[in-house]
Amino acid sequence: MMLIWIKGAGDLASGIAFRLVNAHFRVVMTELPEPAAVRRAVCFSEAVRLGSTEVEGVRAARAETAVEAETLLKEGVIPVIPDPSGGTARAMSPEVLVDAVMAKRNTGTRITDAETVIGVGPGFTAGKDCHAVVETKRGHTLGRAIYKGSAIPDTGVPGVIGGYGAERVFRSPAAGIFLPEKEIGDIVQKGEVIARVEGLPVTAAIGGMIRGMLPPGFPVREHMKAGDIDPRGASVDFRLISDKSLAVGGGVLEALLHCRGQRGSL
Repeated sequence: MMLIWIKGAGDLASGIAFRLVNAHFRVVMTELPEPAAVRRAVCFSEAVRLGSTEVEGVRAARAETAVEAETLLKEGVIPVIPDPSGGTARAMSPEVLVDAVMAKRNTGTRITDAETVIGVGPGFTAGKDCHAVVETKRGHTLGRAIYKGSAIPDTGVPGVIGGYGAERVFRSPAAGIFLPEKEIGDIVQKGEVIARVEGLPVTAAIGGMIRGMLPPGFPVREHMKAGDIDPRGASVDFRLISDKSLAVGGGVLEALLHCRGQRGSL
């Protein structure tokens, strides 16, 4: 069965992995040794930190070697390898590479890295450094597979949900250690203290539900994204993969089948 390597295991990468696993593809993921994902309830990157995790019934576990990863795959578990260079995953000879690091630029992926290479979001050009690109910007083209050209450039402004954009994100006021005073899923009011960094408060710019937040003790940079608030509040289930992640995952699935079908290698 085809093996797909996904670079990154944050919320968008996890939505992609969820779609692909449910379509009966084998998936291996790579991550940083200290993942900075904030929507941890729906991120397979948590397997690196906790040893294992589960998102909507799909299990993932940390793996250190290709042998461990293969064992997990046989058990129906997604291996998540703390190896950003990707050497371990590359040794498993994946037929497909999906770069979902979301660095807003290409950090080194080449069109020759696998039989099929798919770039997620800005920074990739289909036909140059990958075979297809999937749009990640909210709007009419979200999740669209692009076979010639690039995704919409990064604006640096979060997508609007419930009438709010940049206000949804809370950031560190200084460099130091992030110490939460709330938890993911908590309802907060505007101005309420969510966490502290070096004694300085991190406050909510809007009211709503904390949908994502860095783990306790995480070392942060000044102005680093530390989490986000969903203004829709209690109507949101933070344990479910977002509509955006599922849309992007669907685009990756289409791009994969399209590119492989063109070669007659499905």
